[in-house]
Amino acid sequence: MKAVVWHGTGDIRMEEVPDPKILEPSDAIVRITRSAICGTDLHLVRGTMPGMVEGTVLGHEAVGVVEEVGPAVRGFSRGDRVVVTSTIGCGTCSYCRAGYYAQCDTANPNGPTAGTSFFGGPETTGPVDGLQAEYARVPFAMTTLVRIPDAVSDDQAILLSDIFPTAWFGARLAEVGKGDSVLVLGAGVVGQFAIASAKRQGAGRVFVVDGIASRLDKAREQNAETVDFNHEDPVALVKELTGGIGVDRVIEAVGVDAQRPKTGPAAEQAEQQAEQFEQERRQAAPEANPSGEQWVPGDSPSQALRWAVQAVAKAGSIGVIGVYPPGFSSFPIGEAMNKNLSVKMGNCNHRRYLPELLDLVVSGVVDPTTFITQHEQPVNAVEAYETFDRRDEGWLKTVLDVA
Repeated sequence: MKAVVWHGTGDIRMEEVPDPKILEPSDAIVRITRSAICGTDLHLVRGTMPGMVEGTVLGHEAVGVVEEVGPAVRGFSRGDRVVVTSTIGCGTCSYCRAGYYAQCDTANPNGPTAGTSFFGGPETTGPVDGLQAEYARVPFAMTTLVRIPDAVSDDQAILLSDIFPTAWFGARLAEVGKGDSVLVLGAGVVGQFAIASAKRQGAGRVFVVDGIASRLDKAREQNAETVDFNHEDPVALVKELTGGIGVDRVIEAVGVDAQRPKTGPAAEQAEQQAEQFEQERRQAAPEANPSGEQWVPGDSPSQALRWAVQAVAKAGSIGVIGVYPPGFSSFPIGEAMNKNLSVKMGNCNHRRYLPELLDLVVSGVVDPTTFITQHEQPVNAVEAYETFDRRDEGWLKTVLDVA
Protein backbone atom coordinates (compact mmCIF):
# COMPACT_ATOMS: atom_id res chain seq x y z
CA MET A 1 0.00 0.00 0.00
CA LYS A 2 1.01 3.66 -0.32
CA ALA A 3 1.80 5.70 2.78
CA VAL A 4 3.57 8.90 3.90
CA VAL A 5 6.75 7.74 5.62
CA TRP A 6 9.21 9.60 7.89
CA HIS A 7 12.85 9.04 6.94
CA GLY A 8 14.55 11.88 8.80
CA THR A 9 14.16 15.49 9.86
CA GLY A 10 13.05 17.30 6.72
CA ASP A 11 12.73 14.00 4.80
CA ILE A 12 9.29 12.49 4.22
CA ARG A 13 8.28 10.36 1.26
CA MET A 14 5.21 8.81 -0.32
CA GLU A 15 6.15 5.19 -0.89
CA GLU A 16 5.02 1.58 -0.95
CA VAL A 17 4.99 -0.20 2.43
CA PRO A 18 3.65 -3.61 3.51
CA ASP A 19 -0.06 -3.86 4.25
CA PRO A 20 -0.78 -3.94 8.01
CA LYS A 21 -1.87 -7.18 9.68
CA ILE A 22 -3.70 -8.14 12.84
CA LEU A 23 -1.01 -8.55 15.52
CA GLU A 24 -3.11 -8.69 18.69
CA PRO A 25 -6.62 -10.08 19.33
CA SER A 26 -7.86 -6.54 20.10
CA ASP A 27 -6.64 -5.10 16.75
CA ALA A 28 -8.67 -4.03 13.75
CA ILE A 29 -7.62 -3.24 10.20
CA VAL A 30 -9.25 -0.11 8.77
CA ARG A 31 -9.30 0.93 5.13
CA ILE A 32 -8.65 4.68 5.28
CA THR A 33 -11.03 6.91 3.31
CA ARG A 34 -9.92 10.26 4.77
CA SER A 35 -6.75 11.28 6.53
CA ALA A 36 -5.39 14.73 7.34
CA ILE A 37 -2.22 16.72 7.95
CA CYS A 38 -1.88 18.22 11.42
CA GLY A 39 0.44 20.79 12.93
CA THR A 40 1.80 18.02 15.15
CA ASP A 41 2.94 16.19 12.01
CA LEU A 42 4.96 19.29 11.13
CA HIS A 43 6.68 19.16 14.54
CA LEU A 44 7.87 15.67 13.64
CA VAL A 45 9.25 16.78 10.28
CA ARG A 46 10.77 20.04 11.57
CA GLY A 47 12.47 18.23 14.44
CA THR A 48 10.67 20.03 17.27
CA MET A 49 9.37 16.68 18.49
CA PRO A 50 12.51 14.52 18.38
CA GLY A 51 12.91 10.77 18.65
CA MET A 52 11.19 9.62 15.46
CA VAL A 53 12.05 6.16 14.13
CA GLU A 54 12.96 5.96 10.45
CA GLY A 55 10.29 4.17 8.46
CA THR A 56 7.36 5.23 10.67
CA VAL A 57 4.15 5.95 8.76
CA LEU A 58 2.96 9.46 9.65
CA GLY A 59 -0.51 10.73 10.52
CA HIS A 60 -2.87 10.49 13.49
CA GLU A 61 -6.22 11.57 12.01
CA ALA A 62 -8.38 9.22 9.98
CA VAL A 63 -11.82 8.05 8.98
CA GLY A 64 -12.33 4.71 7.32
CA VAL A 65 -14.12 1.41 6.94
CA VAL A 66 -13.45 -1.67 9.04
CA GLU A 67 -11.90 -4.43 6.91
CA GLU A 68 -10.98 -7.01 9.55
CA VAL A 69 -11.23 -7.41 13.32
CA GLY A 70 -9.30 -9.51 15.79
CA PRO A 71 -11.05 -12.23 17.82
CA ALA A 72 -11.32 -10.02 20.93
CA VAL A 73 -13.08 -7.16 19.12
CA ARG A 74 -16.81 -7.01 19.71
CA GLY A 75 -19.31 -4.47 18.43
CA PHE A 76 -17.53 -3.76 15.14
CA SER A 77 -17.91 -5.64 11.88
CA ARG A 78 -16.47 -5.51 8.41
CA GLY A 79 -17.99 -2.56 6.53
CA ASP A 80 -18.59 -0.29 9.55
CA ARG A 81 -17.71 3.38 9.01
CA VAL A 82 -15.49 4.56 11.85
CA VAL A 83 -13.44 7.50 13.05
CA VAL A 84 -10.06 6.67 14.59
CA THR A 85 -9.16 8.52 17.79
CA SER A 86 -5.67 10.02 17.62
CA THR A 87 -4.58 8.81 21.03
CA ILE A 88 -4.73 5.11 21.86
CA GLY A 89 -6.23 3.72 25.06
CA CYS A 90 -6.95 0.18 26.23
CA GLY A 91 -10.28 1.15 27.81
CA THR A 92 -9.82 -1.02 30.90
CA CYS A 93 -6.92 0.38 32.98
CA SER A 94 -7.64 2.80 35.83
CA TYR A 95 -6.66 5.83 33.72
CA CYS A 96 -8.91 4.92 30.79
CA ARG A 97 -11.80 4.14 33.13
CA ALA A 98 -11.39 7.62 34.62
CA GLY A 99 -11.41 9.20 31.16
CA TYR A 100 -7.66 9.84 30.93
CA TYR A 101 -7.15 7.79 27.76
CA ALA A 102 -4.02 9.77 26.83
CA GLN A 103 -2.31 8.37 29.94
CA CYS A 104 -3.32 4.74 29.41
CA ASP A 105 -1.16 2.31 31.40
CA THR A 106 -1.32 -0.35 28.69
CA ALA A 107 -1.38 1.15 25.18
CA ASN A 108 2.20 2.44 25.11
CA PRO A 109 4.58 -0.51 24.67
CA ASN A 110 7.29 1.48 26.47
CA GLY A 111 5.46 0.90 29.74
CA PRO A 112 2.96 2.65 32.04
CA THR A 113 5.27 5.58 32.84
CA ALA A 114 5.89 6.36 29.15
CA GLY A 115 2.76 8.48 28.74
CA THR A 116 0.66 9.07 25.67
CA SER A 117 0.58 6.61 22.79
CA PHE A 118 -0.60 8.04 19.49
CA PHE A 119 -0.45 7.11 15.83
CA GLY A 120 2.58 8.12 13.76
CA GLY A 121 4.57 9.49 16.69
CA PRO A 122 8.15 9.19 18.01
CA GLU A 123 9.69 6.19 19.73
CA THR A 124 8.46 7.35 23.15
CA THR A 125 4.84 7.03 21.97
CA GLY A 126 5.19 3.48 20.69
CA PRO A 127 5.87 3.97 17.92
CA VAL A 128 2.65 2.95 16.17
CA ASP A 129 2.44 3.35 12.41
CA GLY A 130 0.22 6.28 11.47
CA LEU A 131 -2.88 6.86 9.42
CA GLN A 132 -1.69 8.67 6.27
CA ALA A 133 -1.92 5.39 4.42
CA GLU A 134 -4.37 3.24 2.51
CA TYR A 135 -4.82 0.87 5.47
CA ALA A 136 -3.99 1.01 9.17
CA ARG A 137 -3.72 -1.37 12.09
CA VAL A 138 -5.74 0.03 14.99
CA PRO A 139 -4.75 -1.29 18.44
CA PHE A 140 -7.43 -1.68 21.12
CA ALA A 141 -10.09 -1.18 18.47
CA MET A 142 -12.97 -1.38 20.95
CA THR A 143 -11.81 1.92 22.46
CA THR A 144 -9.85 3.54 19.63
CA LEU A 145 -12.67 3.34 17.05
CA VAL A 146 -15.98 5.18 17.20
CA ARG A 147 -18.79 4.37 14.80
CA ILE A 148 -19.85 7.23 12.52
CA PRO A 149 -23.61 7.90 12.31
CA ASP A 150 -25.06 7.78 8.80
CA ALA A 151 -25.92 11.49 9.04
CA VAL A 152 -22.23 12.44 9.42
CA SER A 153 -20.03 12.64 6.30
CA ASP A 154 -16.39 11.57 6.12
CA ASP A 155 -15.37 15.22 5.77
CA GLN A 156 -17.21 16.10 8.97
CA ALA A 157 -15.89 13.10 10.85
CA ILE A 158 -12.20 13.57 9.98
CA LEU A 159 -11.98 16.70 12.13
CA LEU A 160 -13.37 14.72 15.07
CA SER A 161 -10.41 12.35 15.00
CA ASP A 162 -8.18 14.93 16.70
CA ILE A 163 -8.80 18.63 16.08
CA PHE A 164 -12.26 19.26 17.53
CA PRO A 165 -11.74 17.08 20.64
CA THR A 166 -8.36 18.71 21.27
CA ALA A 167 -9.84 22.20 21.11
CA TRP A 168 -12.77 21.18 23.33
CA PHE A 169 -10.26 19.72 25.79
CA GLY A 170 -8.34 23.00 25.71
CA ALA A 171 -11.42 24.95 26.73
CA ARG A 172 -12.05 22.48 29.53
CA LEU A 173 -8.44 22.80 30.72
CA ALA A 174 -8.81 26.59 30.73
CA GLU A 175 -11.96 26.22 32.84
CA VAL A 176 -14.10 28.28 30.46
CA GLY A 177 -17.45 29.10 32.01
CA LYS A 178 -20.54 31.19 31.48
CA GLY A 179 -19.76 34.82 30.66
CA ASP A 180 -15.96 34.41 30.67
CA SER A 181 -13.66 36.44 28.47
CA VAL A 182 -11.35 34.04 26.66
CA LEU A 183 -8.16 34.56 24.68
CA VAL A 184 -7.23 31.96 22.07
CA LEU A 185 -3.57 32.09 21.05
CA GLY A 186 -3.24 30.76 17.51
CA ALA A 187 -5.89 30.84 14.78
CA GLY A 188 -4.91 27.65 13.00
CA VAL A 189 -7.54 24.96 12.77
CA VAL A 190 -7.18 24.00 16.45
CA GLY A 191 -7.52 27.67 17.36
CA GLN A 192 -10.64 27.94 15.18
CA PHE A 193 -12.22 25.01 16.99
CA ALA A 194 -11.06 26.47 20.31
CA ILE A 195 -13.10 29.58 19.49
CA ALA A 196 -16.12 27.40 18.70
CA SER A 197 -15.57 25.31 21.83
CA ALA A 198 -15.17 28.30 24.14
CA LYS A 199 -18.40 29.82 22.84
CA ARG A 200 -20.31 26.56 23.33
CA GLN A 201 -18.92 26.21 26.85
CA GLY A 202 -20.32 29.61 27.79
CA ALA A 203 -17.72 32.27 26.90
CA GLY A 204 -19.07 35.81 26.69
CA ARG A 205 -16.21 37.25 24.63
CA VAL A 206 -13.51 35.47 22.64
CA PHE A 207 -10.29 37.14 21.46
CA VAL A 208 -7.85 35.45 19.10
CA VAL A 209 -4.21 36.28 18.30
CA ASP A 210 -2.38 35.27 15.12
CA GLY A 211 -0.15 36.78 12.45
CA ILE A 212 -1.75 35.32 9.31
CA ALA A 213 -4.53 37.41 7.78
CA SER A 214 -6.57 34.55 6.30
CA ARG A 215 -6.72 32.80 9.67
CA LEU A 216 -7.90 35.98 11.38
CA ASP A 217 -10.53 36.43 8.66
CA LYS A 218 -11.82 32.93 9.45
CA ALA A 219 -11.92 33.74 13.16
CA ARG A 220 -14.01 36.86 12.48
CA GLU A 221 -16.59 34.63 10.79
CA GLN A 222 -17.16 33.22 14.29
CA ASN A 223 -17.43 36.76 15.71
CA ALA A 224 -14.11 36.46 17.53
CA GLU A 225 -12.29 39.72 18.29
CA THR A 226 -9.04 39.42 16.35
CA VAL A 227 -5.52 40.69 17.03
CA ASP A 228 -2.74 40.62 14.41
CA PHE A 229 0.53 40.39 16.33
CA ASN A 230 2.44 41.84 13.37
CA HIS A 231 0.48 45.10 13.66
CA GLU A 232 -0.56 45.31 17.31
CA ASP A 233 0.87 44.41 20.70
CA PRO A 234 -1.42 41.51 21.68
CA VAL A 235 -0.93 41.76 25.43
CA ALA A 236 -1.38 45.54 25.56
CA LEU A 237 -4.44 45.44 23.29
CA VAL A 238 -6.15 42.58 25.14
CA LYS A 239 -5.67 44.41 28.42
CA GLU A 240 -7.01 47.62 26.90
CA LEU A 241 -10.09 45.79 25.62
CA THR A 242 -10.72 44.27 29.05
CA GLY A 243 -10.45 47.47 31.10
CA GLY A 244 -6.81 46.88 32.02
CA ILE A 245 -7.60 43.59 33.77
CA GLY A 246 -6.84 40.90 31.22
CA VAL A 247 -8.96 37.94 30.15
CA ASP A 248 -10.41 35.37 32.50
CA ARG A 249 -9.16 32.37 30.53
CA VAL A 250 -6.52 31.58 27.90
CA ILE A 251 -6.35 28.64 25.48
CA GLU A 252 -2.80 28.28 24.15
CA ALA A 253 -3.10 26.54 20.76
CA VAL A 254 0.32 27.37 19.28
CA GLY A 255 3.07 25.34 20.90
CA VAL A 256 6.80 25.12 20.39
CA ASP A 257 6.81 26.28 16.75
CA ALA A 258 5.59 29.79 17.62
CA GLN A 259 6.63 32.64 15.33
CA ARG A 260 7.58 35.98 16.84
CA PRO A 261 6.28 39.31 15.47
CA LYS A 262 8.30 40.69 12.57
CA THR A 263 6.73 44.17 12.47
CA GLY A 264 4.60 46.36 14.70
CA PRO A 265 4.92 47.36 18.36
CA ALA A 266 5.42 43.78 19.64
CA ALA A 267 8.40 43.16 17.34
CA GLU A 268 10.85 45.30 19.35
CA GLN A 269 10.38 43.32 22.54
CA ALA A 270 10.57 40.04 20.62
CA GLU A 271 13.84 41.18 19.07
CA GLN A 272 15.24 41.87 22.52
CA GLN A 273 14.46 38.25 23.43
CA ALA A 274 15.90 36.84 20.19
CA GLU A 275 18.97 35.33 21.82
CA GLN A 276 16.89 33.57 24.47
CA PHE A 277 14.45 32.32 21.84
CA GLU A 278 17.35 30.96 19.79
CA GLN A 279 18.63 29.04 22.82
CA GLU A 280 15.15 27.60 23.27
CA ARG A 281 15.00 26.59 19.63
CA ARG A 282 18.31 24.76 19.86
CA GLN A 283 17.04 22.96 22.94
CA ALA A 284 13.70 22.06 21.36
CA ALA A 285 15.02 21.00 17.94
CA PRO A 286 18.65 19.87 18.26
CA GLU A 287 18.43 17.89 15.00
CA ALA A 288 16.56 20.46 12.92
CA ASN A 289 17.43 20.23 9.24
CA PRO A 290 15.84 23.17 7.40
CA SER A 291 16.11 23.47 3.63
CA GLY A 292 15.88 27.15 2.75
CA GLU A 293 12.47 28.26 4.01
CA GLN A 294 11.28 24.66 4.38
CA TRP A 295 11.08 22.74 7.66
CA VAL A 296 12.20 25.72 9.75
CA PRO A 297 11.33 25.43 13.46
CA GLY A 298 9.52 28.35 15.04
CA ASP A 299 11.79 31.22 16.06
CA SER A 300 10.19 31.96 19.45
CA PRO A 301 9.33 28.67 21.19
CA SER A 302 8.09 30.19 24.47
CA GLN A 303 6.35 33.23 22.94
CA ALA A 304 2.79 31.91 23.24
CA LEU A 305 3.35 30.79 26.83
CA ARG A 306 4.67 34.24 27.77
CA TRP A 307 1.75 36.04 26.14
CA ALA A 308 -0.68 33.66 27.87
CA VAL A 309 0.70 34.48 31.32
CA GLN A 310 0.90 38.21 30.60
CA ALA A 311 -2.58 38.58 29.09
CA VAL A 312 -4.61 36.62 31.64
CA ALA A 313 -6.11 38.34 34.68
CA LYS A 314 -4.92 37.65 38.20
CA ALA A 315 -6.28 34.32 39.48
CA GLY A 316 -7.17 33.41 35.90
CA SER A 317 -6.59 30.07 34.23
CA ILE A 318 -4.67 28.82 31.19
CA GLY A 319 -5.17 25.65 29.17
CA VAL A 320 -2.16 24.60 27.08
CA ILE A 321 -2.86 22.30 24.11
CA GLY A 322 0.00 23.56 21.92
CA VAL A 323 2.63 20.81 21.62
CA TYR A 324 5.94 21.00 23.51
CA PRO A 325 8.59 18.24 23.48
CA PRO A 326 9.64 16.53 26.74
CA GLY A 327 12.98 18.38 26.85
CA PHE A 328 11.47 21.86 26.67
CA SER A 329 11.86 23.77 29.95
CA SER A 330 11.06 27.46 29.33
CA PHE A 331 8.01 28.78 31.15
CA PRO A 332 7.51 32.07 33.05
CA ILE A 333 6.73 30.28 36.29
CA GLY A 334 7.57 33.20 38.57
CA GLU A 335 5.14 35.56 36.88
CA ALA A 336 2.46 32.86 36.81
CA MET A 337 2.87 32.09 40.50
CA ASN A 338 2.74 35.71 41.55
CA LYS A 339 -0.53 36.18 39.64
CA ASN A 340 -2.09 33.11 41.34
CA LEU A 341 -2.72 31.49 37.99
CA SER A 342 -4.00 27.98 37.35
CA VAL A 343 -2.23 26.29 34.44
CA LYS A 344 -3.35 22.96 33.01
CA MET A 345 -1.94 21.19 29.99
CA GLY A 346 -1.65 17.88 28.25
CA ASN A 347 -2.53 15.57 25.39
CA CYS A 348 -6.21 15.25 24.62
CA ASN A 349 -8.22 12.28 25.88
CA HIS A 350 -9.97 12.04 22.51
CA ARG A 351 -12.20 9.07 23.30
CA ARG A 352 -13.68 10.95 26.25
CA TYR A 353 -15.07 13.78 24.13
CA LEU A 354 -15.61 12.35 20.66
CA PRO A 355 -19.10 10.84 21.18
CA GLU A 356 -20.64 14.07 22.52
CA LEU A 357 -18.98 16.11 19.76
CA LEU A 358 -20.46 13.74 17.18
CA ASP A 359 -23.85 14.66 18.63
CA LEU A 360 -23.12 18.37 18.05
CA VAL A 361 -22.34 17.58 14.42
CA VAL A 362 -25.42 15.39 13.92
CA SER A 363 -27.65 18.11 15.39
CA GLY A 364 -26.12 20.77 13.13
CA VAL A 365 -24.76 22.86 15.99
CA VAL A 366 -21.24 22.63 14.50
CA ASP A 367 -20.25 21.96 10.89
CA PRO A 368 -16.55 20.98 10.91
CA THR A 369 -16.28 21.18 7.11
CA THR A 370 -16.19 24.99 7.23
CA PHE A 371 -12.58 24.71 8.44
CA ILE A 372 -11.34 22.42 5.65
CA THR A 373 -9.52 24.59 3.13
CA GLN A 374 -7.80 21.97 0.94
CA HIS A 375 -8.53 18.49 -0.38
CA GLU A 376 -5.55 16.62 -1.81
CA GLN A 377 -4.94 13.17 -3.27
CA PRO A 378 -2.34 11.11 -1.38
CA VAL A 379 0.05 11.38 -4.33
CA ASN A 380 0.25 15.11 -3.53
CA ALA A 381 0.73 14.59 0.22
CA VAL A 382 4.40 15.62 0.42
CA GLU A 383 3.73 18.78 -1.59
CA ALA A 384 0.80 19.56 0.72
CA TYR A 385 3.09 19.10 3.73
CA GLU A 386 5.58 21.56 2.23
CA THR A 387 2.93 24.22 1.57
CA PHE A 388 1.36 23.81 5.02
CA ASP A 389 4.82 24.00 6.60
CA ARG A 390 5.48 27.39 4.95
CA ARG A 391 2.34 28.77 6.62
CA ASP A 392 1.01 29.97 3.27
CA GLU A 393 -2.08 32.18 3.33
CA GLY A 394 -5.32 30.24 3.10
CA TRP A 395 -3.92 26.89 4.24
CA LEU A 396 -5.89 26.04 7.36
CA LYS A 397 -6.67 22.32 7.17
CA THR A 398 -5.70 19.83 4.49
CA VAL A 399 -7.63 16.56 4.10
CA LEU A 400 -6.17 13.66 2.13
CA ASP A 401 -8.88 11.90 0.13
CA VAL A 402 -7.53 8.37 0.26
CA ALA A 403 -10.63 6.75 -1.24
